[in-house]
Order: sequence, then structure tokens, then C-alpha cells
Amino acid sequence: MADTLTAADIRSGRLSDEVLKDNFSDLHPRLDPHEAAVEADRCYFCYDAPCMTACSTSIDIPQFIRQISTGNPNGAAKTIFAENILGGMCARVCPTETLCEEACVREKAEGKPVRIGELQRFATDHFMETKEGTSFTRAAETGKRIAVVGAGPAGLSCAHRLASHGHQIDLFEAKGKMGGLNEYGIAAYKSTNDFAQKEVEWLLSIGGITVHSGMALGRDLSLERLQADYDAVFLSIGLGGVNALRAEGENLENVEDAVDYIEDLRQASDLSKLPVGRDVVVIGGGMTAVDIAVQSKLLGAENVTIAYRRGPDQMGASKFEQDLAQTNGVAIKFWSKPFAIKGEGGQVSGIELERTELNENGRLLATGDIETIPADMVFKAVGQTLVTKDIAAEGEGLALEGDRIKVDEQRKTSLTNVWAGGDCVAGGEDLTVAAVEDGKVAAEAINAVLTA
Repeated sequence: MADTLTAADIRSGRLSDEVLKDNFSDLHPRLDPHEAAVEADRCYFCYDAPCMTACSTSIDIPQFIRQISTGNPNGAAKTIFAENILGGMCARVCPTETLCEEACVREKAEGKPVRIGELQRFATDHFMETKEGTSFTRAAETGKRIAVVGAGPAGLSCAHRLASHGHQIDLFEAKGKMGGLNEYGIAAYKSTNDFAQKEVEWLLSIGGITVHSGMALGRDLSLERLQADYDAVFLSIGLGGVNALRAEGENLENVEDAVDYIEDLRQASDLSKLPVGRDVVVIGGGMTAVDIAVQSKLLGAENVTIAYRRGPDQMGASKFEQDLAQTNGVAIKFWSKPFAIKGEGGQVSGIELERTELNENGRLLATGDIETIPADMVFKAVGQTLVTKDIAAEGEGLALEGDRIKVDEQRKTSLTNVWAGGDCVAGGEDLTVAAVEDGKVAAEAINAVLTA
């Protein structure tokens, strides 16, 4: 077993600047006008459109595609923004292959859906590049003040919608930049050219939103104080904790949180300075696992393996994402869970993976069959958890459901005049588009209460 382990080889500059630039170029370059027109003509413009039903924000997809086909991309963008103000980012990162495009009639008939996501990007990019500011204008000032805590997709969506109703918004963000996971947490090849920040600036142009960066709930802000000072509060604080592997050796050097590393990568001004291992193992099966695995390979890692405890059909990452990983040279080991991480001199040198299987009742079992593979860098991508101390209240506390904030259909929490949305709430889908919908729904509920 010992001879399967490896000496740590973690370093930067594995690839030239030219290769890195090519590796991290746009995954789906924007359609040109002719390509967009041809693709739009493939749409049947279904009356009872299944694609629209599959969209978390209920965008009128046939309508915006028809507008593109008639040479009106800005009109198409307005149709999109009416339901999803972050339609530009969602066009880049939304798993359309498992949502609107999977429901497309052409997908069922031909196995080749209309490229809805790329058409959405064509329209939204055109609008943002040719128009100043959002497609909304502010209503008359209401005199109401709302605190939005967290400037990720849910918070930005909520703040913009409330501002359009004439309310005054204070937007608090713990980090230095707005955008949440759109800025810090997605693969760099999905959102290039600083698009996340450009979209934030564009959204804020509606006015009525005052940004306060470096302000974290539980550190700089208290829920009680916010309730006292504002007419309503919206929480979109995300998930700040990382689940443990619960495996021996988890605390060895070079066992990293995938989310933290992706943040470093997203904020790096020079990718050639970012260190990466030669033999990288990623534990997990979701989008983050694929994002970190592919990017490790693009940074120059020689061998990258995703270890997932179940099979491909149970993997959180879509079939498209699984294929993307494998076409980039990432190996996926299904039915494998971490048993122990081995080390030499306090650093990772390998990982023991235990084979798993399902019994007749569908329960996952460990088989005792253990394989050791080399690793000098191990990434944990096994999900995140809510940091509950941040929302602790002196009096009545926020009700939780499982390990997240409990909300009703209007995203109202158990506390008076407090709503919540995004990854921090129970029942969420951990998708940008779902977070945008949470913010939109909560904003309309808040507006209805404040103007009743």
C-alpha cells in the first residue's frame, strides 16, 4: 500500500500564461446575431410551454425567443428581466440541460433542444451593452426602509425588486464585493471578463440601494437591531460552514475546502501564481465538485479524480457537468467514499477510498473493499451548512427546519417582518435561479405588507 502513495508536489506555474488564458476562456461563447436568429427559428413557440414551467423564475421563454426571431433582442431581454433580474448570469451558470432545455419539446422529439440558455445570454448581453441601467424605473418614494443582509443572487434580486417599488434599501454584505457565489463560488470559465461585478453595477443603477460591504450578521449586525431599525428585513446569508468528511486525516495539510479554493481562484489576478497539486482528489458529487476538479485540471494538475459515494444517476452534478469533467481529463470514481486520508510529514500523500453499494432496501453500505490512490491535494466538496450562531437571537429565535431557516411560501420566517431566501432556507435548490426567485417572491410579499 505504501508504494501507492506520493510525495507532495504542490506548486504554481504548471502551465504557461497562454495556455491558462485559453483554458479559462468562455465555456460557451456568445451567439452572434445570425446564430441567434437561426436558433430562435427552431422554437415551436408552444402555447402551453413545458420549458416555461420548468423555469424556476417562470420566464416567458417562447415570448422572448419570438422577440429574438423578429429582431428585437432588447425586447427579449425585458421579458427575461421582468421575471429574473439576474438573467444574464443565470444564462451562464443555470443548469438549463436539466431544467428548461430538458423540458423542451425538441429535446423529447429529437434529443436536441432549443439552446434556450444561449439565447437568453444573447438577449441579456445585448441589452446590458446597449442600454444604460436596468429595464425598470423606481416608483415614487414610500418612506419605507428595508435591510437586505447578503448580496448574493437572492439578496440582489430582493433589493432590486423592492427598490423598483420605491422603497429605500440598505444592502449589507460580509465580503468586499457584491455578488455572492456569482462572484466567489462558480467556475471561472463560466463567467469571464468580470461579468459578475458588471451585472451588480448594472442592477444597482436603479437607485435607492445603499451598499454596505464588510458587514456580517453576527459580527457587525444583529438581527434584533435590524428588526428595530427597519420596516422589514430580508436574510440571504448563504451557507458559511463546510461539512466535515468525518475521515481519518481530514486535518492534514493540503486537505482544502473546495469553496475556499474556488474563491481564491476567482479573485486571483494571475492564475500562474495559484498553487495546485499533481495528484488531486475531490470528494463530492455536486456542481462544486465538478467545478474544482475541472479547474484543477485546467491549472495543470496531472491526475484529477472525483470520488462520489453513489452512482452517476444520484450525482448532484448534471450529465452535462459529468461529461464536461471527463472530457477535461477528470476521472470519476462512483460508489467510492473516503475511508482515510494518508499523510507523510503532516502533508497528504494518498487517500483510501472504500467501495460502497446499495442493499435491497436502497440503503448505502460500506463493503470493506478499500483502494488507495495517490493524492497530494484533497478537496472537500461535500456541501455547506448554515452558521446558526450568526442568526442567534436574544429573545425569540428564528425557527429552523433541519439545518436551515424555515420559511413559508412567501419566504416569511417565524420572526415578525423577517423574510429569507437563497441557500440559507429550507427546501432550497442551491441554484442561482432558485435564489433569484426567492428574492423576487419575498420582495413582493414585503411590498404587500408595507403598502397594505
